[in-house]
Amino acid sequence: MRPGRICVIARGRDKGKKCIVVGSVDDTSVLVTGPKELNGVKRGRKNILHLMPLAENVRIRVNSKDETVLAALEKSGLKEFMREIMRFEDAG
Repeated sequence: MRPGRICVIARGRDKGKKCIVVGSVDDTSVLVTGPKELNGVKRGRKNILHLMPLAENVRIRVNSKDETVLAALEKSGLKEFMREIMRFEDAG
């Protein structure tokens, strides 16, 4: 996944919240942020299998600061979209 891709977290304590990929850690993990001030997702490492990529994208550089990500979200008009929480149904 490339930096700027908006994803939904499918597992863990932030399940259903949206995040933005900021950088790559290794083949199986990426660095993501909410940013925390916007929707409560802390900057940290997530397994790519626990993320569902969405069609939306923001223009940011690799390892951008949270302030830069927040400004990019405002510029693209996706700030309110990031606050929305998606609901998941538990499989059987």
